[in-house]
Amino acid sequence: MTDKKIAMVTGAGTGVGKAVSKELLAAGFTVVMVGRRFNVLEEAAEEIAPGGSQVLLVSADVGDPGSVKAAFETVEQTFGRLDLLVNNAGTGAPAIPIEELSFQQWSDVVAANLTGAFLCTQHAFRIMKAQTPRGGRIVNNGSVSATTPRPNSAPYTATKHAITGLTKAANLDGRAFDIAVGQIDIGNATTPMTARMATGVLQADGSTAVEPTIDPVHIGKAVAYMASLPLDANVLTMTVMANKMPMVGRG
Repeated sequence: MTDKKIAMVTGAGTGVGKAVSKELLAAGFTVVMVGRRFNVLEEAAEEIAPGGSQVLLVSADVGDPGSVKAAFETVEQTFGRLDLLVNNAGTGAPAIPIEELSFQQWSDVVAANLTGAFLCTQHAFRIMKAQTPRGGRIVNNGSVSATTPRPNSAPYTATKHAITGLTKAANLDGRAFDIAVGQIDIGNATTPMTARMATGVLQADGSTAVEPTIDPVHIGKAVAYMASLPLDANVLTMTVMANKMPMVGRG
């Protein structure tokens, strides 16, 4: 058992997940950093929490039910509770025409982005319902693709639209148990996944354009704000984006 609030962040080794973990640490959380590659988690933890007194590293594949179960069992056995889950882990498919995508490419994106968030949410609900004090918070990484697609992005866009449904359904189901579920939609945070923005990406009108990005620290601070709220208050959806990216309006 611990008196500290416990947060679990998936996809915590790089990009947005690492930035969120850093800001939650600064806010006083003990953070369980989850990712597939343990060495990447170690490097991230050394960067954001030298000495590692407030972090626990757990290697897990969120798309694998057994791996997710083992990760949550580790959290429960170590801390006895979970106050915050950030479903951040995700991946994309190659930006190719929809008819050229393989079933495996589709399935890999669904497993990482949607099934992983569902499995983690299930386990978090079980812990949060049973613990004392009861309840907790879940924040899902939706992306602006939860509302606005890019060309050649069917698997990623479909899963992110689905995350919005999962967020709303889980928030409704969690009300009676003091579980608040919200979503942060991110537009062009500077991460390895958005590195191609600097050289130009395909636009809806067929042109190629460089797109601005923002420091993921802003995402971390936004999630820390969401996590700071009492459980009778919730940010259901929040969009944090590069102000000049081509999303609002017609370009």
